[in-house]
Amino acid sequence: MHELSITQEILRYSLQEALRQGADKIRTIRLRLGPFSGIVPECIQMYLDLLSEGTIAQGAKIEAVTLPLKVRCRDCGRESEITRSRIACPFCSSLRLQILSGKEFIIESLEVDIHGNQSSPSGDGME
Repeated sequence: MHELSITQEILRYSLQEALRQGADKIRTIRLRLGPFSGIVPECIQMYLDLLSEGTIAQGAKIEAVTLPLKVRCRDCGRESEITRSRIACPFCSSLRLQILSGKEFIIESLEVDIHGNQSSPSGDGME
């Protein structure tokens, strides 16, 4: 259920940024998510569909990319990326790993229409 409050904030930020750019319509909201962010893109889309009715974001699509999980090995000291299917250090096979990233939640960009013309993606990103 936490996706509701997250979606409200995504919508608030997106509307604010789109209006600042003079947009008539928000077509796409692009997110970058860490694997431990706890955010389910399908739930965000469902809530966005409900919350955006009557706004310039009505009909906007959520596009989400999951970022890799970055770790540092406590045995060999090297940094790497791991996946759920490969959780050991790729250099020394140790399981003694320190998590360096994984909770990211970034609004990467918005694709909008300005005066009826579709613009290229814009946005600074927001954590």
